[in-house]
Amino acid sequence: MKKIALFADVQNIYYTTRQHYARQFNYRKLWQKISEQGQIITATAYAIDRGDQQQLKFQDALKHIGFQVKLKPYIQRSDGSAKGDWDVGIAIDIMETAETVDTVILLSGDGDFDLLLNRISNKYAVCTEVYGVAALTAQSLIDAASVWHPIDETLLL
Repeated sequence: MKKIALFADVQNIYYTTRQHYARQFNYRKLWQKISEQGQIITATAYAIDRGDQQQLKFQDALKHIGFQVKLKPYIQRSDGSAKGDWDVGIAIDIMETAETVDTVILLSGDGDFDLLLNRISNKYAVCTEVYGVAALTAQSLIDAASVWHPIDETLLL
């Protein structure tokens, strides 16, 4: 049975599905779909913690599905901009996991991950799959993935 590691860039998926479809992503349906491909060895969702009730319910739902939820505090800068980026944390976790699985699945449209996917594919001969909103996913990320899955209506709430 194929061993799978799943990594979800929650902020990216939230904002891209909201912007393009005005709907939310269905993590449970994704879990069911991926489970049919093999055994999910590890699944991590990376999110920003604002501490509000709706977010806490969402995080609990992710945990119930099977995700480990990693949180960073939401930081509001004095100039009004916000910070809450998980790119380095996601990259470290993927690098540490890639040699122990057959497939790494990333939910993100962020082109910064293209180098990472190329590296783990070449170094560990691991299959890399990406789920992202087609119109809002970097072409370099799509090209770096072994398999590209555009998020469509079937994966939305």
